[in-house]
Amino acid sequence: MNKKILFSKKYTKCYVLGIFIVLVSLIHAQRRPTNLISPEVMPDNSVIFRLKAPNATNVQVVGTWSRGFKPDVMVKKDSIFEVKTNPLPSDMYEYDIIVDGLPMLDPLNKAVTRDGGWIQSRLLVPGGLGDIIDVKPVPHGDLKAVWYNSPTTGSSQRRMFIYSPPGYDKSKKKYPVLYLLHGGGGDEEVWVSRGRANYIIDNLIASGKAKPMIVVITNGDVNNIGSPLDRPAFQIKKDNTGMGAMAAGLFEKSLVKDIIPYVEGNYRVLADANHRAITGFSMGGYQTQNITNANPSLFKYIGVMSMGLFSTFRNDGMYSRDEHIKQLKELQKNNPKVYWIGIGSDDFLYKSVVEMKKLYDEIGFKYIYRENVGNHDWNSWRLYLSEFAPMCFK
Repeated sequence: MNKKILFSKKYTKCYVLGIFIVLVSLIHAQRRPTNLISPEVMPDNSVIFRLKAPNATNVQVVGTWSRGFKPDVMVKKDSIFEVKTNPLPSDMYEYDIIVDGLPMLDPLNKAVTRDGGWIQSRLLVPGGLGDIIDVKPVPHGDLKAVWYNSPTTGSSQRRMFIYSPPGYDKSKKKYPVLYLLHGGGGDEEVWVSRGRANYIIDNLIASGKAKPMIVVITNGDVNNIGSPLDRPAFQIKKDNTGMGAMAAGLFEKSLVKDIIPYVEGNYRVLADANHRAITGFSMGGYQTQNITNANPSLFKYIGVMSMGLFSTFRNDGMYSRDEHIKQLKELQKNNPKVYWIGIGSDDFLYKSVVEMKKLYDEIGFKYIYRENVGNHDWNSWRLYLSEFAPMCFK
């Protein structure tokens, strides 16, 4: 056998063994009793991250507080790696610790969140927006996982979450409904785990900024009945990414034919357009447009997050500009009370929103536009929910 190949295999085995030893020692180091704190939020909202990793050589923190995800390099002193960030704006952030090139959760931080396959450690910085996202000593609504029949998707059971506001069970009052949609690759849990929707709504209601409302958090992936732990363990994995999943249009029909009838048949709701709102980000923003364009009299409050004209990157020949304009004019005749558009300045879909606004301006379609310094990320979407929800049902 070629000596170079033997050397390469030997080198690879040594490298893998070295990484294994680092990780094992790291795990054991973190399981021992320790006084280390990570992350530690300081009075000025700077944050200290710490990691005990005696055998590691290079440790970094990469978080959503950094535009461009520039890493914060941790400095080793004895066996402890540490770094202190600059003061951070009040918000919730996700982060990974990178140990010798391998990303991992912060072993000293029990708070983790999930969006699809992304499981990361959570950092909450108090103050303005952070306090709207946090669990506060206010009355809390109930969050229930609901299974419903979906003939439209061919499934006898699909899963969604329904939030009912504080006091719902003790009153006979009827409430307005907000339908909340997620992005591609996600499921019904992401607006709860990473989006913190129930706590955002709790805090908005408690502060008097939002009307008490029911929130329906859907699963927009028609290929799976629910989140990973709530579907058959040995289900054949289906692809819910790419253009096909977004362009199918089946979820949109299901929301109208299956989900809304279920909600209005099982909850005390005000079942008219003036008391229905819908919003979603990315794929959910596209689905929001499809639903409201095809059903112009169904919702009076519409929010499109991080998504513009799908036609700007569709090449399947299915998009018709004339048909789109016809639908928009019908929607315009039904006079939505709020049509809200939000996009981050660094979002990769920014151009699509520019094109959408251009079309809306051409036909005189009224909208509210919100641009923030941000990316295609949860820092934007949580912010958008905190701003859109108070506009509804006024």
